[in-house]
Amino acid sequence: MRTSTTFSILFWIYSKRVKNNQTGIYARVTVNGKRVNISLKHKVNVTTWDAQRQRAKGTSEASRILNLYLSQVQAQLFQCFQNLKLSGKLITAELIKAEYLDESNNSKTLQNLIEYHTKKTEKILASGTLRNFDVTRRYINKYLNNVLKTSDIYLKELDYKFICDFANFLRLYWPKGHPKAMGNNTVMKHIQRFRKIVTLGYHIEWIERDPFVRWKPTYEKRERPYLSDNELSNIETYDFPIARLERVRDLFVFSCYTGIAYVDIMSLSNDNIIKGIDGNDWIFTNRQKTKSPVKVPLLAKAKTLINKYQSHPMTQITETLFPVITNEKVNLYLKEIADACGIKKNLTFHMARHTFATTVTLSNGVPIETVSKLLGHSKIASTQIYARVVERKVSEDMELLKIKLGTNKSAMKKVN
Repeated sequence: MRTSTTFSILFWIYSKRVKNNQTGIYARVTVNGKRVNISLKHKVNVTTWDAQRQRAKGTSEASRILNLYLSQVQAQLFQCFQNLKLSGKLITAELIKAEYLDESNNSKTLQNLIEYHTKKTEKILASGTLRNFDVTRRYINKYLNNVLKTSDIYLKELDYKFICDFANFLRLYWPKGHPKAMGNNTVMKHIQRFRKIVTLGYHIEWIERDPFVRWKPTYEKRERPYLSDNELSNIETYDFPIARLERVRDLFVFSCYTGIAYVDIMSLSNDNIIKGIDGNDWIFTNRQKTKSPVKVPLLAKAKTLINKYQSHPMTQITETLFPVITNEKVNLYLKEIADACGIKKNLTFHMARHTFATTVTLSNGVPIETVSKLLGHSKIASTQIYARVVERKVSEDMELLKIKLGTNKSAMKKVN
């Protein structure tokens, strides 16, 4: 077993790459027989180089300046060796080179970390999530360029103040084409994504201290919009004279009775219809957003819609359960559907998922644990945001409690 470390430094010139009698100078660092070369970015006249002394010959000013520089490099490389030795770290020629060139973690920048995060997650995260991270990245760059007047900063410069100042920048920034500046929750989402990037840097030890350790996000509580029984019934029964609106209505209603998101519905095929534990037809799929499994028993209305498009020319080509259409067009046509049905709410496709959680399931007594499973939530806390808005269900439960308490009191009086 090796008990000591051999270390040496050699200066040499690249004699095969001489141009106008000038060639580059290199430092060769060798540790335990393993070596690396470091270009010193300096040139020397080959006729003045003394290979044995590893210095320039003569007493000219050029030779004296070069030799002084080489002595400084030698001292710096030796100091890098000593630093690794005193810290008890592994000593290799590569690590000494990295220390000398300041390629250690102390020199990592925010752009280095963002690039690393992008490469690490590009095959893992859903395309929509990747787009969101890219938007946040662009806002980070705007802050760096517009406020700090730089394109990058060292990770060691990240601190609590940077986070606060970046959040304030986002609050005041007015995105082009938007009717107003960012809302609080939008700002918090960008900071949340930024935090995930920084936390990765902390875990891989590019950052010594987590600058988010004292950061507390503040979200404004908002009710998730959903359709009432009457509004859902209006959409279901409306006779649309335009085929494209009817198709989009059917997709929306299918989501209202299954809770499946738009992007997941678009990829459904007959292979996703499987007999469940009860012997009835279920939809078995995975959420693209979280990769979590989703198993939904098919209600009669959802089943009817699947049968409606079984022989449709568009589904015959795509081999999907429903005609394929872009998310942008779906939400555009939903505005027309809302107008036709007299619905004043800002109708979006995601509202169907909210409607499934509230009007279709929770309001009809389905336990929140079951709803959480049907929605493919990994945490029940994600489902509880829907439970808060079902006031009708709360009212009905309280009425039952009143009746029960009243019955108990009557029974006690009879006993007495």
